[in-house]
Amino acid sequence: APHATTTLIVSGTARILVDPSLPAQILLPKLAERSGLGPESITHVFMTSFSPINRRAIMSFEKAEWLIAEREREAIGQQLIAKFHEAREAGDKDLLAALSAEVAILERSKAAPDAIAKGVDLFPLCGVTPGLTGILLPGRTATVLVAGDAIPTLEHLEAGKVMTPCFDVELALASLGEAVEIADWIVCGRDNLIANPTRRPF
Repeated sequence: APHATTTLIVSGTARILVDPSLPAQILLPKLAERSGLGPESITHVFMTSFSPINRRAIMSFEKAEWLIAEREREAIGQQLIAKFHEAREAGDKDLLAALSAEVAILERSKAAPDAIAKGVDLFPLCGVTPGLTGILLPGRTATVLVAGDAIPTLEHLEAGKVMTPCFDVELALASLGEAVEIADWIVCGRDNLIANPTRRPF
């Protein structure tokens, strides 16, 4: 099954896990192997969007603060309420149960502050979803952008294409342009860390 890129960011005492996508039984051993951390050591979980693929393992991080951009939280909340009413009117119990679980995750998630920790800044990349938001890590020598599905793969970036389905293609293309303008390195939503191909080496 496809999965999103998960990123661990450490800043001071904050240990921020971005998009815990893989199922817990796969993600937790990988996290331990690569960082030596257990789920209880993660202080924050940040979702670049509320896409289900981005948060398969989120329930494993009960001690962490769950964060999502306010714009995404509000837009998704409205969508979920509308779907919930439709399912209730249709008497679809299975869908109601699934939507209730989604609502519970969204309610548990807080609107993320502009800076989650020192040097860990929100960077709005709306378009693919109403409030998709990346994380900007400004460094002394290079700036890294965790882009989520605003830039899913290197192929999308090189072709100047956005992911489908897309909430607002024009907005998504503008976000892609802003990402390319600011970042030296990009963590793609469905790919690895890549050097910004539009940057010329000195």
